[in-house]
Amino acid sequence: MRRFAYAAAGLLVLPALLWLSLGRAEEKSVNPAPRKVDNFTLKDTDGKEWSLDALSKTKAVVVVFIGIECPVSNAYLPALNELHKKYADKDVQFLAVNSNALDTPAKIVGHAKEYKVAFPVLKDTANVVADKFGARRTPEAFVLSPAGAVLYQGRIDDQFGIGYKREGPTRRDLAAALDEVLAGKTVSTAKTDVAGCLIARAIKPKETGTVTYAKQVARILQNNCQECHRPGQVGPMPLLTYDDAVAWSGMIKEVVTEKRMPPWYADPAHGKFSNDRRLSKEDYDNLLAWIDQGCPKGDPADLSKPKEFAEGWRIGKPDVVFTMEKEYTVPSKVEKKSIKYQNFLVQTNFDEDRWVQAAECRPGNRAVVHHIIVYAFAGTFQDIERERRPDPIGTGFLAAYAPGDMPLICPDGAAKKVPKGATLVFQMHYTPTGTEEKDRSSVGLIFAKQPPKYEVKTRAIAQRKFEVPAGDDNYLVTSQATFDRDAELLSMLPHMHLRGKDFKYDVVFPDGKKETLLSVPKYDFGWQSNYRLASPLKLPKGTRIECTAHFDNSAKNPNNPDPKSSVKWGEQTWEEMMIGFVDYVYLAEPGKKTGEK
Repeated sequence: MRRFAYAAAGLLVLPALLWLSLGRAEEKSVNPAPRKVDNFTLKDTDGKEWSLDALSKTKAVVVVFIGIECPVSNAYLPALNELHKKYADKDVQFLAVNSNALDTPAKIVGHAKEYKVAFPVLKDTANVVADKFGARRTPEAFVLSPAGAVLYQGRIDDQFGIGYKREGPTRRDLAAALDEVLAGKTVSTAKTDVAGCLIARAIKPKETGTVTYAKQVARILQNNCQECHRPGQVGPMPLLTYDDAVAWSGMIKEVVTEKRMPPWYADPAHGKFSNDRRLSKEDYDNLLAWIDQGCPKGDPADLSKPKEFAEGWRIGKPDVVFTMEKEYTVPSKVEKKSIKYQNFLVQTNFDEDRWVQAAECRPGNRAVVHHIIVYAFAGTFQDIERERRPDPIGTGFLAAYAPGDMPLICPDGAAKKVPKGATLVFQMHYTPTGTEEKDRSSVGLIFAKQPPKYEVKTRAIAQRKFEVPAGDDNYLVTSQATFDRDAELLSMLPHMHLRGKDFKYDVVFPDGKKETLLSVPKYDFGWQSNYRLASPLKLPKGTRIECTAHFDNSAKNPNNPDPKSSVKWGEQTWEEMMIGFVDYVYLAEPGKKTGEK
């Protein structure tokens, strides 16, 4: 399975999109004076030696620095294969060089096979060759003359960038440079910005420091990073060991300093949340100080016990796991931009109502699963099919998965109800990758240890009736809902698509008092969070929640699939949605006192 591949249409990041944002653009300089790269010799995955001197009779050599764990690099491998194929008969040799300290030869062999890399992949031990080139990121491309002069340095194209993924590039920089070289022309743009991951160079840590990995940094990574940065999760590289932390220390410093990691998009001026990922000032200062001091390991006796995770799960080991009965084949490509939602039914066979304390949807193949929504309905398969359920914002919402933080985690004394004999409906949104793929996704449930005091419900405060005009960069859409009984608000999950710009929840109490509960000033479709309140908020009968969102349907939005067309409500990624999901409990059912069963 391609762990962090990018879909050909509609998918920003699995997170991932998350790690597209990790590559900062380099300073741009047009047409620098050509410089020469000294000869080097490296072995490829088959043990064959390659050197620049041996390629002196070719018309050009393309050297691209790649990395196993970098999602940007992996996203470009299909395009690089196509370029290699296009220019192979024009006497252009493509070479990939892996200079990452922790990418061993064995891992590089497996990675090349997994991504079907069609040209040689070379291992650069101790980043000697990366230093010769002055390469900093993956994927960074160099076009060399037969004599080793650097004719072009920079990105492959502009499809992937900081926080966005276009459906296709608008400028094919590497191809343009090659065409000019082969035509005997001077490369018109000899250096371009590069977005990607910093090369994880081999460094020699310092012996001592006031901040050490053992005493402070290991705990910071455990508490703030390892939930995602471990095998099988959305983080593209593990941060479980000292060696991991040292190798990626440069990348850590960059994303932490620029506040891109840990991912958290809520305006701190409004609301307090139990799942707030922001680093404390102490952790922030210590982490950066450790890197600046040379990454000292410290006394092993100071290490905390490694954090234990249930393999493959963020909520812990489920009490029961339900899986789609059959694999679904995702075609390599489709005529339209994406695949229509697929619904798969799974029978629970529960002989009584069950109360769910936590639930997590787990994609079988992250490369093609854009999102999952699992609904729980009473009734047979035939009942559900006859009633044409589920509605995208209808009842029965149990749990969801999308790039970001979306497991269901109910507070003590509250749980979601799965009716006796319920049927689960897996609503699957797939996006093709260019290669035929298989998926068989699951949902894991953890049951409440005792009957809950309150039933958790999900409401979609949605606006279906809107049309965002072509070119409008700040189109307003609103929705609202009024609670007809006393309730408590538990969490909020804003949802829009690629044109989503910002989202805000306000509460208006019966006495007219208005308060902002959550503001997401820069909505990110690639990282969708469920913002869980640190303490439930009481909503007296008659309280109204208002949702306010803006959309950017202009060409300034690089994620925009089509800035020349207006867009309406629709399920597909290239359409739009405006939903303010909320989880809440009623404090008393009709005719009952609070807490009465």
